Amino acid sequence: MPDTLSDSLIHDPNGGLPRLREIMRRLRDPDMGCPWDIEQTFASIAPYTIEEAYEVADAIQREAWVELRAELGDLLLQTVYHTAIAEEEGLFTFDEVANAISDKMVARHPHVFGDEPRDKSARQQTRDWEAIKAAERAGQQQKGTLDGVAIGLPALLRAYKLQNRAARVGFDWPSTDQVLDKLVEEANELRAAKTPEEQLDEMGDLLFVMANLARHMGIDPESALRSTNAKFTRRFERIEAALEAKGKRPEDSDLAEMDALWDAAKVAERSRKP
Repeated sequence: MPDTLSDSLIHDPNGGLPRLREIMRRLRDPDMGCPWDIEQTFASIAPYTIEEAYEVADAIQREAWVELRAELGDLLLQTVYHTAIAEEEGLFTFDEVANAISDKMVARHPHVFGDEPRDKSARQQTRDWEAIKAAERAGQQQKGTLDGVAIGLPALLRAYKLQNRAARVGFDWPSTDQVLDKLVEEANELRAAKTPEEQLDEMGDLLFVMANLARHMGIDPESALRSTNAKFTRRFERIEAALEAKGKRPEDSDLAEMDALWDAAKVAERSRKP
Protein backbone atom coordinates (compact mmCIF):
# COMPACT_ATOMS: atom_id res chain seq x y z
CA MET A 1 0.00 0.00 0.00
CA PRO A 2 1.53 3.38 -0.98
CA ASP A 3 2.63 5.62 1.86
CA THR A 4 1.02 8.92 0.82
CA LEU A 5 2.57 11.01 3.59
CA SER A 6 6.02 9.57 2.94
CA ASP A 7 5.72 10.11 -0.82
CA SER A 8 4.56 13.68 -0.28
CA LEU A 9 7.59 14.46 1.89
CA ILE A 10 10.06 12.70 -0.42
CA HIS A 11 8.91 14.78 -3.38
CA ASP A 12 8.72 18.06 -1.45
CA PRO A 13 11.55 20.27 -2.81
CA ASN A 14 11.52 22.24 0.45
CA GLY A 15 11.43 19.20 2.73
CA GLY A 16 14.88 19.87 4.18
CA LEU A 17 16.40 17.45 6.65
CA PRO A 18 13.15 15.53 7.36
CA ARG A 19 12.93 14.81 3.62
CA LEU A 20 16.49 13.46 3.50
CA ARG A 21 15.91 11.26 6.55
CA GLU A 22 12.72 9.89 5.03
CA ILE A 23 14.52 9.13 1.77
CA MET A 24 17.12 7.18 3.73
CA ARG A 25 14.42 5.32 5.65
CA ARG A 26 12.83 4.26 2.38
CA LEU A 27 16.16 3.28 0.84
CA ARG A 28 16.89 1.07 3.86
CA ASP A 29 13.41 -0.47 4.00
CA PRO A 30 14.03 -4.25 4.06
CA ASP A 31 11.02 -4.99 1.85
CA MET A 32 10.78 -2.08 -0.58
CA GLY A 33 14.20 -0.39 -0.38
CA CYS A 34 17.30 -0.45 -2.57
CA PRO A 35 19.21 -3.77 -2.31
CA TRP A 36 22.59 -1.99 -2.29
CA ASP A 37 21.59 0.47 0.43
CA ILE A 38 20.05 -2.30 2.54
CA GLU A 39 23.33 -4.24 2.51
CA GLN A 40 25.49 -1.37 3.77
CA THR A 41 27.01 -1.29 7.27
CA PHE A 42 28.96 1.22 9.35
CA ALA A 43 32.20 -0.31 8.06
CA SER A 44 31.22 -0.35 4.39
CA ILE A 45 30.04 3.27 4.47
CA ALA A 46 33.04 4.63 6.45
CA PRO A 47 35.36 4.97 3.40
CA TYR A 48 32.70 7.06 1.63
CA THR A 49 32.43 9.29 4.70
CA ILE A 50 36.17 10.00 4.60
CA GLU A 51 36.06 10.58 0.84
CA GLU A 52 33.18 13.04 1.12
CA ALA A 53 34.98 15.04 3.82
CA TYR A 54 37.98 15.41 1.53
CA GLU A 55 35.75 16.49 -1.35
CA VAL A 56 34.33 19.22 0.89
CA ALA A 57 37.88 20.39 1.67
CA ASP A 58 38.76 20.29 -2.03
CA ALA A 59 35.79 22.45 -3.01
CA ILE A 60 36.71 25.00 -0.31
CA GLN A 61 40.34 25.12 -1.46
CA ARG A 62 39.21 25.73 -5.05
CA GLU A 63 36.57 28.26 -3.85
CA ALA A 64 34.02 26.28 -5.86
CA TRP A 65 31.02 27.44 -3.86
CA VAL A 66 28.32 25.80 -5.98
CA GLU A 67 30.21 22.51 -5.73
CA LEU A 68 30.63 23.06 -1.99
CA ARG A 69 26.86 23.12 -1.54
CA ALA A 70 26.61 19.74 -3.27
CA GLU A 71 29.59 18.29 -1.39
CA LEU A 72 28.20 19.37 1.98
CA GLY A 73 24.98 17.59 1.02
CA ASP A 74 26.99 14.44 0.26
CA LEU A 75 28.69 14.72 3.65
CA LEU A 76 25.36 15.29 5.41
CA LEU A 77 24.06 12.14 3.73
CA GLN A 78 26.84 10.20 5.45
CA THR A 79 25.63 11.34 8.88
CA VAL A 80 22.07 10.46 7.97
CA TYR A 81 23.23 7.06 6.70
CA HIS A 82 25.21 6.15 9.82
CA THR A 83 22.44 7.28 12.17
CA ALA A 84 19.84 5.34 10.16
CA ILE A 85 21.89 2.17 10.66
CA ALA A 86 22.30 3.00 14.34
CA GLU A 87 18.56 3.51 14.80
CA GLU A 88 17.84 0.17 13.11
CA GLU A 89 20.25 -1.56 15.51
CA GLY A 90 18.92 0.27 18.57
CA LEU A 91 22.23 2.01 19.26
CA PHE A 92 21.27 5.68 19.13
CA THR A 93 18.99 8.08 17.27
CA PHE A 94 19.58 11.06 14.99
CA ASP A 95 18.27 13.41 17.68
CA GLU A 96 20.72 11.92 20.19
CA VAL A 97 23.57 12.63 17.77
CA ALA A 98 22.39 16.23 17.31
CA ASN A 99 21.90 16.69 21.06
CA ALA A 100 25.33 15.25 21.85
CA ILE A 101 27.16 17.72 19.62
CA SER A 102 24.97 20.57 20.88
CA ASP A 103 25.79 19.66 24.49
CA LYS A 104 29.48 19.50 23.61
CA MET A 105 29.50 22.91 21.94
CA VAL A 106 27.70 24.52 24.88
CA ALA A 107 30.04 22.89 27.40
CA ARG A 108 33.15 23.88 25.45
CA HIS A 109 32.12 27.52 25.09
CA PRO A 110 31.39 28.71 28.64
CA HIS A 111 32.50 32.22 27.57
CA VAL A 112 29.54 32.29 25.13
CA PHE A 113 26.88 30.14 26.78
CA GLY A 114 27.94 30.32 30.43
CA ASP A 115 29.16 32.77 33.04
CA GLU A 116 32.79 33.09 31.94
CA PRO A 117 33.91 36.43 30.48
CA ARG A 118 34.36 36.74 26.72
CA ASP A 119 37.33 39.13 26.98
CA LYS A 120 39.98 36.42 26.49
CA SER A 121 42.65 36.18 23.86
CA ALA A 122 42.39 33.49 21.18
CA ARG A 123 45.41 31.81 22.83
CA GLN A 124 43.67 31.71 26.23
CA GLN A 125 40.48 30.36 24.68
CA THR A 126 42.51 27.63 22.95
CA ARG A 127 44.07 26.66 26.28
CA ASP A 128 40.65 26.60 27.92
CA TRP A 129 39.29 24.46 25.06
CA GLU A 130 42.11 21.93 25.49
CA ALA A 131 41.56 21.83 29.26
CA ILE A 132 37.86 21.08 28.74
CA LYS A 133 38.70 18.35 26.19
CA ALA A 134 41.20 16.83 28.63
CA ALA A 135 38.51 16.71 31.32
CA GLU A 136 36.14 15.05 28.83
CA ARG A 137 38.76 12.41 28.01
CA ALA A 138 39.30 11.74 31.70
CA GLY A 139 35.57 11.20 32.08
CA GLN A 140 35.71 8.70 29.22
CA GLN A 141 38.48 6.74 30.96
CA GLN A 142 41.08 7.97 28.46
CA LYS A 143 44.08 8.21 30.77
CA GLY A 144 47.01 8.53 28.36
CA THR A 145 48.07 11.81 26.80
CA LEU A 146 47.67 10.35 23.31
CA ASP A 147 44.34 8.61 23.95
CA GLY A 148 41.59 9.66 21.59
CA VAL A 149 43.77 10.63 18.61
CA ALA A 150 41.88 8.66 15.98
CA ILE A 151 43.84 5.85 14.35
CA GLY A 152 41.85 6.28 11.14
CA LEU A 153 43.13 9.82 10.50
CA PRO A 154 45.44 10.36 7.51
CA ALA A 155 48.94 9.51 8.73
CA LEU A 156 50.33 13.02 8.28
CA LEU A 157 47.45 14.62 10.16
CA ARG A 158 47.66 12.00 12.93
CA ALA A 159 51.39 12.67 13.33
CA TYR A 160 50.61 16.38 13.71
CA LYS A 161 47.95 15.71 16.34
CA LEU A 162 50.10 13.21 18.27
CA GLN A 163 52.91 15.75 18.48
CA ASN A 164 50.47 18.45 19.55
CA ARG A 165 49.26 16.26 22.41
CA ALA A 166 52.82 15.39 23.50
CA ALA A 167 53.81 19.07 23.40
CA ARG A 168 51.06 19.93 25.89
CA VAL A 169 52.89 17.93 28.57
CA GLY A 170 56.31 19.34 27.68
CA PHE A 171 57.56 16.64 25.29
CA ASP A 172 58.62 18.99 22.50
CA TRP A 173 61.63 20.69 20.95
CA PRO A 174 62.00 24.20 22.40
CA SER A 175 62.74 25.84 19.04
CA THR A 176 62.25 25.38 15.32
CA ASP A 177 66.04 25.31 14.85
CA GLN A 178 66.24 22.07 16.82
CA VAL A 179 63.53 20.53 14.66
CA LEU A 180 65.49 21.53 11.56
CA ASP A 181 68.60 19.90 13.03
CA LYS A 182 66.58 16.75 13.65
CA LEU A 183 65.32 16.90 10.06
CA VAL A 184 68.91 16.87 8.76
CA GLU A 185 69.75 13.99 11.11
CA GLU A 186 66.80 11.92 9.89
CA ALA A 187 67.63 12.69 6.23
CA ASN A 188 71.18 11.42 6.79
CA GLU A 189 69.85 8.28 8.46
CA LEU A 190 67.58 7.68 5.48
CA ARG A 191 70.55 8.10 3.14
CA ALA A 192 72.49 5.52 5.16
CA ALA A 193 69.64 2.98 5.31
CA LYS A 194 70.45 -0.20 3.39
CA THR A 195 67.53 -2.61 3.58
CA PRO A 196 63.93 -1.93 2.48
CA GLU A 197 62.87 -2.32 6.11
CA GLU A 198 65.39 0.27 7.29
CA GLN A 199 64.41 2.64 4.48
CA LEU A 200 60.72 2.32 5.39
CA ASP A 201 61.50 3.03 9.03
CA GLU A 202 63.71 6.02 8.31
CA MET A 203 61.29 7.47 5.77
CA GLY A 204 58.59 7.34 8.44
CA ASP A 205 60.88 9.14 10.88
CA LEU A 206 61.64 11.82 8.29
CA LEU A 207 57.95 12.42 7.54
CA PHE A 208 57.17 12.52 11.26
CA VAL A 209 59.78 15.25 11.79
CA MET A 210 58.40 17.15 8.78
CA ALA A 211 54.98 17.16 10.44
CA ASN A 212 56.59 18.43 13.64
CA LEU A 213 58.38 21.19 11.74
CA ALA A 214 55.07 22.28 10.22
CA ARG A 215 53.51 22.38 13.68
CA HIS A 216 56.35 24.53 15.04
CA MET A 217 55.90 26.92 12.12
CA GLY A 218 52.13 27.12 12.62
CA ILE A 219 51.45 25.39 9.30
CA ASP A 220 48.81 22.72 8.77
CA PRO A 221 50.82 19.98 6.98
CA GLU A 222 47.73 18.51 5.30
CA SER A 223 46.79 21.89 3.85
CA ALA A 224 50.36 22.55 2.78
CA LEU A 225 50.64 19.22 1.00
CA ARG A 226 47.21 19.58 -0.63
CA SER A 227 48.29 22.97 -1.93
CA THR A 228 51.50 21.53 -3.36
CA ASN A 229 49.61 18.63 -4.92
CA ALA A 230 47.33 21.15 -6.64
CA LYS A 231 50.34 23.17 -7.78
CA PHE A 232 52.07 20.07 -9.16
CA THR A 233 48.89 19.11 -11.02
CA ARG A 234 48.55 22.58 -12.58
CA ARG A 235 52.14 22.71 -13.73
CA PHE A 236 52.22 19.17 -15.08
CA GLU A 237 49.03 19.88 -17.02
CA ARG A 238 50.82 22.87 -18.57
CA ILE A 239 53.67 20.56 -19.58
CA GLU A 240 51.19 18.22 -21.23
CA ALA A 241 49.50 21.11 -23.02
CA ALA A 242 52.82 22.46 -24.30
CA LEU A 243 53.85 19.02 -25.55
CA GLU A 244 50.45 18.51 -27.17
CA ALA A 245 50.97 21.77 -29.09
CA LYS A 246 54.09 20.15 -30.51
CA GLY A 247 52.19 16.99 -31.38
CA LYS A 248 53.85 15.06 -28.57
CA ARG A 249 52.92 13.22 -25.38
CA PRO A 250 54.97 13.06 -22.16
CA GLU A 251 56.21 9.57 -23.03
CA ASP A 252 57.55 10.97 -26.32
CA SER A 253 59.55 13.62 -24.47
CA ASP A 254 62.51 13.41 -22.10
CA LEU A 255 63.33 14.81 -18.66
CA ALA A 256 65.34 17.76 -19.99
CA GLU A 257 62.48 18.97 -22.19
CA MET A 258 59.82 18.45 -19.52
CA ASP A 259 62.01 20.14 -16.90
CA ALA A 260 62.35 23.20 -19.14
CA LEU A 261 58.58 23.27 -19.62
CA TRP A 262 58.14 22.93 -15.84
CA ASP A 263 60.35 26.00 -15.32
CA ALA A 264 58.29 27.87 -17.91
CA ALA A 265 55.09 26.91 -16.08
CA LYS A 266 56.57 28.26 -12.82
CA VAL A 267 57.47 31.56 -14.49
CA ALA A 268 54.00 31.83 -16.03
CA GLU A 269 52.32 31.22 -12.65
CA ARG A 270 54.47 33.77 -10.87
CA SER A 271 53.89 36.39 -13.52
CA ARG A 272 50.13 36.14 -12.91
CA LYS A 273 50.45 36.74 -9.17
CA PRO A 274 49.76 40.32 -8.02
